[in-house]
Amino acid sequence: MKMIVGLGNIGPQYDGTRHNTGFMVVDAFAKEHGIDLTTRKMDAKYGTGIVNGEKVLVVKPTTFMNESGRAVHPLMQYFKIDLDDIMVVHDDMDLPVGRIRLRNHGSAGGHNGIKSIIAHVSDQKFKRLRVGIEHPQQHSVVDYVLGKFTKDQAPLFNQATDQAVAALDDWLSGTEFTQLMNQYN
Repeated sequence: MKMIVGLGNIGPQYDGTRHNTGFMVVDAFAKEHGIDLTTRKMDAKYGTGIVNGEKVLVVKPTTFMNESGRAVHPLMQYFKIDLDDIMVVHDDMDLPVGRIRLRNHGSAGGHNGIKSIIAHVSDQKFKRLRVGIEHPQQHSVVDYVLGKFTKDQAPLFNQATDQAVAALDDWLSGTEFTQLMNQYN
């Protein structure tokens, strides 16, 4: 079994914001594959399905972003999922809107959701699918990440969401991760 975790903040005031990019990508993935994210346990909403012959657990933590690890670690233990079988989808200000980047492991890079997961699982060696939201030009970082995509950014974000869903599909089909990075980065 593999686990895909989308990072974001709960509550309607955060719907559609740049910081909820992970939620939006996993929602698109779940919709495409008919996976209902309706089970609520262990500080998360989740659902399971079979994609490309692989059983997958799709997760949206119901904690706030900076406590995401509080949901991820117990689900890993309950479903007996290895760290190598986890993909975390999150926003990244170091990438332009419309770009995605896969990483096999690494530091949190200042992302509080990733910091929390690293702290709870005691390791940095899990896969990430980073989706670009780019740096703010004239806003504070907090105002920018909690704001919505502009009308110019929205089509680029939709394109990145489609690419991210395709990358997740390819990962679940068993494509070697280095090959995925070469294809999508």
